[in-house]
Amino acid sequence: MRVHVADHPLITHKLTVLRDVQTSSPVFRQLTEELVTLLAYEATRNVRVDPVEIQTPVTTTTGVKISEPRPIVVPILRAGLGMLEGMVKLLPTAEVGFLGMVRDEETFEPTTYAERLPDDLSDRQCFVLDPMLATGGSLGAAIKFLFARGAQDVTAICLLGAPEGVAAIEKQVEGHDVTLVLGAVDERLNEKGYIVPGLGDAGDRLYGTA
Repeated sequence: MRVHVADHPLITHKLTVLRDVQTSSPVFRQLTEELVTLLAYEATRNVRVDPVEIQTPVTTTTGVKISEPRPIVVPILRAGLGMLEGMVKLLPTAEVGFLGMVRDEETFEPTTYAERLPDDLSDRQCFVLDPMLATGGSLGAAIKFLFARGAQDVTAICLLGAPEGVAAIEKQVEGHDVTLVLGAVDERLNEKGYIVPGLGDAGDRLYGTA
C-alpha cells in the first residue's frame, strides 16, 4: 500500500479553516470541494491513459486521453458526497457509483446499507471518497467491496487520517494495489473513535446537522 500525505501550504490553509468550529456549513462545503480538487491532482497521478494523435493550429502531435474503461469515482455516503463535486471537476469523464456505509458507534464496525455500482469492475481504476480515515472500518470495507467486484486498483482520498486508521487499512488490504491520499495525518483517535485534533463529524458539518 502506498500512502501520500499532501504537503502544500494551500492544503494546510484550507484544512485549518475546516477545523475551526466557527466555520459555517456553506464555507465548509466550498472548502471541501476545493481541497478535494487539490488532493485529486495527486490521486490521479497514475490514472491510465492512451496515446492519441491530434491536429494543433501548427502541426500534428501526439497527446494522451483517459483510457477505457473509464475510472469510477465512489463516494461513501453520506459525507463522501461532499467530496464528489471537487473530484469530478478534475475527472469529468469518470463514472460515479455510490456506497452507503454506517459505523456502529459502540463497536465501530461498518455495515453496508446501499450500493449503486456496476456488477463487474474488472480492469477498473476506482477512486473512493471518504472525508475521515478514523478507525479504517468503513473505508477498509468499501475497498474490499470494490476488489470483490473485480477492481484492478483502488485509490482512497481522505481529508484527514489518524495513524490507527492508516495502519488498519494497510492490514486489511494486504496483497492489493491500494493508494491512500491524505490532506494530513493527525495525532490519534479518542475513546469515541474521533480523530484528534480532527474537525468533528464531517457529515454533520457539511450538511448543517451538528
